[in-house]
Amino acid sequence: MRRTLAAAVAALTPLAALPLAAAAAPQLFDLDPEQTFVQFEVRHFGASTLRGRIGPIRGEVMLDAEAGRGRLGLVIDLRTLDTGLKLLDARLRQADLLDVAGQPAAYFVAERFRFEQGRPVEVTGEFTLRGTGVALTLRALRFACLNDAIDAINASATGDAGRRRCGGDFEGEVSRSAFGASFGVPLVADRVRLRVQVEALQRPQPR
Repeated sequence: MRRTLAAAVAALTPLAALPLAAAAAPQLFDLDPEQTFVQFEVRHFGASTLRGRIGPIRGEVMLDAEAGRGRLGLVIDLRTLDTGLKLLDARLRQADLLDVAGQPAAYFVAERFRFEQGRPVEVTGEFTLRGTGVALTLRALRFACLNDAIDAINASATGDAGRRRCGGDFEGEVSRSAFGASFGVPLVADRVRLRVQVEALQRPQPR
């Protein structure tokens, strides 16, 4: 079930924040892999919280604020998983958990976007892990679009307006047992919180 995916969102350090609706719709963006990651959290023995990060993540997103619609596709390379403990990383990659050898990538494809005041506040789609797809809703904690500072400097030489960078933080939850990764339940919780840090750069317009 290989699909090309992604999502856009979170602020960097460019010029001035712009309302999403200020741009012509629809807008196509490519994820910035240096700024796009998934963090996960799961309760461990009912006491502490086990945390890790996966990424960078690649993908693309289309946003049309005027029409209130969007589309995104994310490809998540599970081989990049990092909890800071190599032994734990190796355990999580095994076949009864993430099965990284058999299914090295996870995917998120979404076409249901909810906008408020011209900004996406919720994205719903299908998250595929271990070959199984389940519904997942990601809620925006924050979202902003700005003129990309470096791109604007380069564009000034040609008289172009430069491209926009959109980014934000999203969060959601999944049940790992829904994907057949139930080893350790209930000592290690079934519910996994996902925190998605994402930035995307507007795709150059064809001339």
